[in-house]
Amino acid sequence: MAPSGSRSFDCWRVLYWIPVLFISLIVAWSYYAYVVQLCIETIENMGEKTVYLLIYHLLFLMFVWSYWQTIYTKPMNPLKEFHLSHVDKELLEREDRRESQQEILRRIAKDLPIYTRTMSGAIRYCDRCLLLKPDRCHHCSACDMCILKMDHHCPWVNNCVGFANYKFFMLFLAYSLLYCLFVTATDMQYFIQFWTNGLPDTQAKFHIMFLFFAASTFSVSLAFLFAYHCWLVCKNRSTLEAFRAPAFQHGTDKNGFSLGAYKNFRQVFGDEKKYWLLPIFSSLGDGCSFPTCLVNPDPEQPSIPPGRNPSVKSAGESHPFPPKPLRESQSRLLNNGQTDGSEDRDKRGTSNPALTIEKET
Repeated sequence: MAPSGSRSFDCWRVLYWIPVLFISLIVAWSYYAYVVQLCIETIENMGEKTVYLLIYHLLFLMFVWSYWQTIYTKPMNPLKEFHLSHVDKELLEREDRRESQQEILRRIAKDLPIYTRTMSGAIRYCDRCLLLKPDRCHHCSACDMCILKMDHHCPWVNNCVGFANYKFFMLFLAYSLLYCLFVTATDMQYFIQFWTNGLPDTQAKFHIMFLFFAASTFSVSLAFLFAYHCWLVCKNRSTLEAFRAPAFQHGTDKNGFSLGAYKNFRQVFGDEKKYWLLPIFSSLGDGCSFPTCLVNPDPEQPSIPPGRNPSVKSAGESHPFPPKPLRESQSRLLNNGQTDGSEDRDKRGTSNPALTIEKET
């Protein structure tokens, strides 16, 4: 017999699907209202009807495909090397002194490509998943797991939007916006005719009028949301990073992962243009490490911030943090083409500062 706590949790999980069910019902009704009531029952011109139906079904297919991919693409877990081994877990649990815990974390982190820190300068450690968080990774309380390059948890897809499905989410916004704009534009003249009694008062009147109101309202909200996420893509930021800039050794840097608009776009959509408009995964990298000036410093730029004495090391900098070799796709992002003006910044070193355990969810 299942425990009552488990049944309660399952009930809450079912409730999370209500927003998805609501969207699905709205889309199903819009299909009936547009195809049956508008195109088949109302529009008399066969050429106009055929063109509308072809374009509508193409947008409808891409919209549903990208929405489905956003919902059912499971978030990617951090690679196993970021997880604490059984021995390390026991050592960390047995140690009460902070200094000893710091030494354990230093030993685990020294070979990992981790460059972001907490606001206090500590290594980002998740006490629920028992792992050192990769750059841009955050723990989602709704999913109860760490999400690679987490953007936000979206109730409308009942899923976390992150590295695994951010491209699908962007295409979902784009195709849903095009879908609503097309419905609004093609439905407008018949909406006006029904409103001014230019057409007979039939069952289609309610569907066509309400379809125009619904499509135009969704168009406005989707336009703002899509424009905001386009801005995030161009800046190579997540929603979480837009509200709180990632912290590096030298401090917070809102442009720490920005490589220029075009390279930032390629990180999400990939190198192959034929896949850009399709809900097929083509993002670059593994979700655990990202190209930045910290990973591949420009040899023509100083590796130490101006005004800092390279011979003096702060406490804890005796343990350098070796950079991990970049994936081929990441190296291309950093090396090919000319850098944008936003990239001409002082390059910092990659030393690992003193680490303290700071539990962050």
